[in-house]
This record gives sequence, C-alpha cells and structure tokens, in this order.
Amino acid sequence: MAEIHTGASLTPSKQELVEEWMGSQRWYAAKGRRPRVRRLAAWRLDDPAGEVGIETMLVVDEAGDEPVVYQVPLTYRGEPLASADHALVGTLEHSVLGRRWVYDAPHDPAYATQLLELVQGRVPAASSSASDAVDDSVSGVPQPSWTSSVRVRSSRVLTGEQSNTSVILDTEDEDGTHVPLIVKVFRMLSPGDNPDVVLQGALVDAGSRRVPAVVGSVTGAWPHPGPEGDRPARGHLAFAQEFLPGVEDAWRVALRAAEDGTDFTGPARELGEATAEVHRTLAGVLGTEPTTPAQVDAILASMRSRFDAAVAAVPDLAAEGPAVEAVLAAAKSADWPALQRIHGDYHLGQVLRSPERGWVLLDFEGEPLRPLDERVLPDQWVRDVAGMLRSFDYVGGTLERIVGRSARTWVTDAQDAFLDGYAAEAGEDPRHRAAVLAAFELDKALYEVVYEARNRPEWLAVPRDAVTRLTARFSPASPPQGDLS
Repeated sequence: MAEIHTGASLTPSKQELVEEWMGSQRWYAAKGRRPRVRRLAAWRLDDPAGEVGIETMLVVDEAGDEPVVYQVPLTYRGEPLASADHALVGTLEHSVLGRRWVYDAPHDPAYATQLLELVQGRVPAASSSASDAVDDSVSGVPQPSWTSSVRVRSSRVLTGEQSNTSVILDTEDEDGTHVPLIVKVFRMLSPGDNPDVVLQGALVDAGSRRVPAVVGSVTGAWPHPGPEGDRPARGHLAFAQEFLPGVEDAWRVALRAAEDGTDFTGPARELGEATAEVHRTLAGVLGTEPTTPAQVDAILASMRSRFDAAVAAVPDLAAEGPAVEAVLAAAKSADWPALQRIHGDYHLGQVLRSPERGWVLLDFEGEPLRPLDERVLPDQWVRDVAGMLRSFDYVGGTLERIVGRSARTWVTDAQDAFLDGYAAEAGEDPRHRAAVLAAFELDKALYEVVYEARNRPEWLAVPRDAVTRLTARFSPASPPQGDLS
C-alpha cells in the first residue's frame, strides 16, 4: 500500500498509486518487475447514494518486453471500508474532498452492484472527465436468453484466480428468489471478443444446459499500444453468468473416486457425452470449415515447436525425438476432421458436477498462454478430447505420486469410458482417428513437461512418462496401430 499526498487533483496521483500497487497483484504478468504505467482510458459508474466514487482505469504497463494493457477498477471512499482492508490500494489527499481511501473495486460492494446494473443495461457508463456525460465507448450487453431482472444483495471476491478477478454475487429477482451469479472482471485486455463470452453465450442462446446461464457482458474501447503507436481497439471487459454453489469440479470428484478405488466409468462416459454435445452445438451455431493441408502443416509445426521447448526445459527428452517425429508423421498422413470452435483448454478442472444438470462446462477462454487472436480461431475438437484424456492421466499420476499405488487400470478404464460416451453422442469414435488423437495427446503432454519443469519439477515424471507411453506405438521400430488412449 502506498500513501500519496497531492493538492488540486486526484488525476496524477491515481496513476502513481496504481503503479506502486499493481506489481504485487496475482494478475500482474511481469512478476519481479516494477510496473511503468501509462493511462489509456477511464470511465465511471455512478453510486446512487453519491457516497462512493467508482472509476475504471485502462492502463498499459510498459515495464516488460511487450506492453500489456490492464483493467484497474477503483473505488474512492471518504471513510475506510473495514471489510476491504486487504484490498486497500492506498490513500490520497484531495483539496476539496479531503482524504480518500482507494480500493481495488471488485472487493467493494458498491462497484459490484453497479457493474451488474451496467451488464443488465439499466445504467450507462459515465465519462471520467465530464460529470454529467455518458461514456459511449463502454456498453452493457444483456444476453438475449437471460430474462430475469436481478439486484445485488451482497458480494465477495473468489480467491485463487490469477489472470482475472471473479466476484460472487448474491442477488434476487423480482419475486425475491435467490439467484447466485458470478461476474468475471478481465484484467489483461486484448483487442477482440473474448471466447469465453462468445462461446458460452452461443451455447446458452441455443438452449444448452451444459454451461451456466449468461446474464451479459461489458464491452469497451481503448487505444491499444502497438509497434506503430496506439490504435483503436475494442474488447470485453467483464462477463456475468450463473453461479452454481455447492458443487465440485470434476477433478475433485475423479480424484476421490480414484483414491477410493471407485469405478468411474459411468461418470466418465457421461462426461464424454456432455463434451460431444457441446461440440455438436458449437459446430451447429458457429459453423465448421474443412481442414486444409496447409493448416495441418501449421498445427504440426506448432507441435514441433512445443517439443523443442520441452527439450530446452528437459534436455534428456531429446532422445524421444525420432518417436515424436513418427507420431507427427503418422498424423500428417491421417484424415483430419473439420475445424470448429472448441473449449481450447479442456480438463477436469473446467467441469462441474451438478446434481440437477450433470456435467457443466466452464471457462471457454482457451489456453491462457496463447494470444487472443489465436484462441478465437476454429480448431480441432480432437484437441479437447486429448486434453481430457491427459487430465484423467493426471488423476492417476497424482494418486501414484501422493499415495504410492498404481492407478493405471483406473485411468485406462476412465479414458475408454469417456471415449465411448463421446462416440455414442457424436456418432464418431475419436479412436478411429488414432494418429491425430495421439498427436494432440502428445502435444498436451509436452506442454505439461514445460510447465512442470518450470514450476513443479517434482511432478515432472507424470507428463514425462506419458510422452514415453504415447510415442511407444509410433516408434520407428513399430508400425502405427490402434487405440492410443
């Protein structure tokens, strides 16, 4: 926390305050560096009580190798907010208003309340420079399929997130019915539509119950920095959706089953069916396109780059080079399915188990390390299938590492059941594309190798062993064969 005293205006001091504070936040990308912030844009939400200033700043941090745009919502109060002591950014001295306590706004119920009003189209964004002017660059976009009118009773920030900030909203509709919601405030901004908003919105408007209902979103415009200077940009700033309280994610459900030795083939098959259902709906509402040989080559080139990165992180992996190349060569000559929109970062942690609705999929933003302009492109549904197969393998690897007993049979049975369910719902068995599936599984395992080598080296054996298993049937000494799951 910083304390900065200024005379006439908050404007220069706010930037200094944010610059001092944001480097320690979980969502700040350039860890270990001191931010160097430049303001790009700002807009306000008006507090009906007139007691709290609510301002969102869009700033670019120019301290790293590449400029990064951040969304920084702030609230200004004349008295400390005891419930948000942990979210205090600092204090400012204003010549007219006196001391102002500045908070990270998602932790302030005044911000959460007015943000949801904006999402529902009931209030406009206001200009930060003119007290009575509307800011037309920021818009609330209610979802067509959402028909309730809800108001916030209380709010709390969800802990543990890194790239975004999510706020749990306890709301009620016109009849007084409790309606729990969650609004995700995007911290790092890129030009373009966020796939989480687009894909989930398309699914709910098509009548899918496999994703949470969507209330709406907030879009905004800002000058985005580039090699030739700032250029006009527009993208999503926030996303509000149904919150399912008291449910567990599939990772916890599956890990507990593996620890107990409980048969998981039934739930795994249902998960395969749910996955295929979502893929079919996305293909129906957003379309498909043939996969060209050039696109196959580009995907395989990306996989080779992933292998190079894995070797750089774990040099002894270089011995797997011929076997990896054999997998990719087999995939190149295989028949590839059409391209379509997919989840993009699919694993057990992205799925919830609802007693009423079964499996519910979350977080369609795609692989977080990929640029947004790549994550919005059509991709291979096989990538999602491979991601879930790798996630089941991680359940087994976790059990083997922590408990010390093998879970290979449990993993294989769960993977087969997942594929059975997918095939039954999709009308196409992913195992009939064994070479393509193996390539995507291998690519995911290599991604995991890099992650574990950098962050959790004690877990490296889980993806490292998977690389050996996945390449075994495609080694130069053995012709390609059957199911690799």
